[in-house]
Amino acid sequence: METMHTLTPTQGTRKMKAIIQSEYGSPDVLSLAEVDQPKLSDHGVLVRIHAASVHAGDWHLMRGTPFLLRLIYGGILKPKFQILGTDMAGQVEAVGRNITQFKPGDRVFGDLSECGFGTFAEYVCVPEKALVLKPTNITFEQAATVPVSALAALQGLRDAGQIQSGQKVLINGASGGVGSFAVQIAKAFGAEVTGVCSTKKVDMVRSIGADHVIDYTKDDITKYRQHYDLVLDAAAYRSVFKYLPALKPQGTYVMVGGSTARFFQVMIFGAWISKIAGRNIKFLTSQPNQADLIVLKDLIEAGKIVTRIDLCYPLSEVPAAIRYVELRQVRGKVAISI
Repeated sequence: METMHTLTPTQGTRKMKAIIQSEYGSPDVLSLAEVDQPKLSDHGVLVRIHAASVHAGDWHLMRGTPFLLRLIYGGILKPKFQILGTDMAGQVEAVGRNITQFKPGDRVFGDLSECGFGTFAEYVCVPEKALVLKPTNITFEQAATVPVSALAALQGLRDAGQIQSGQKVLINGASGGVGSFAVQIAKAFGAEVTGVCSTKKVDMVRSIGADHVIDYTKDDITKYRQHYDLVLDAAAYRSVFKYLPALKPQGTYVMVGGSTARFFQVMIFGAWISKIAGRNIKFLTSQPNQADLIVLKDLIEAGKIVTRIDLCYPLSEVPAAIRYVELRQVRGKVAISI
């Protein structure tokens, strides 16, 4: 467990516990601290956070890599945001005078990637556009695992991939956070889904609805006997060129997550590869929004998406949770109970 540090208290200011960082680096730069509780603004919703979750973006921001992230979010030499965390689920504590969508007591979940992060804490104050009502049939911990990963899966398949019912879809990294949601969302769209994962995760990928599973430790996924309308790559550690033979003419490859080198390969050369190969090569830049969170809420309440939590850590053990996510061995998601 991390040692808790106490910042100098301010007279009359409410305090809360949070995981903070003041420099870039390994999980060792994170510490549990007592800090000022965020103040309620006229346009803000104060939420008592019950759960958060960890994904790859958290450890990239923690380490400040790739360097492009420092340019996007500010903080060239040290982090602009002291409290990380993007996914959350909790209960509305209070609302500002201009808030119309929520009231105290509402159970909500959301993606805070465009409003300052801060979910590795007991409270957060955010614009109402970042939140929607929590699905009624799942726990706070389950709800907190949904926003970032499931939004990426939904937008990667529907918007970038233009998925259609009856298509053959390959999902690489099918056992991870984005991939496990992508398998289920693709099935909800009526696709025939093939998931790619390691041996010990085959049963899990089958259990969430994949029609076929490729064990990449036994079969070379770059030497395909099948051709696909859409490849969603949630674990892009191979060159995009390796996937071209697996795509049907005019088929689509969408990179959602993976190595920095692969990201830049697709970002810089994607249009050129698309032109010479006769396939559509794309990378996803996820756009959080209420409408898509409501789509996910409806799919969950209809039983078409089941959340999978591999491990759940307390707030004080966020550093250990991030270390585990960095190993890339997660089945589903890692939750933080606050």
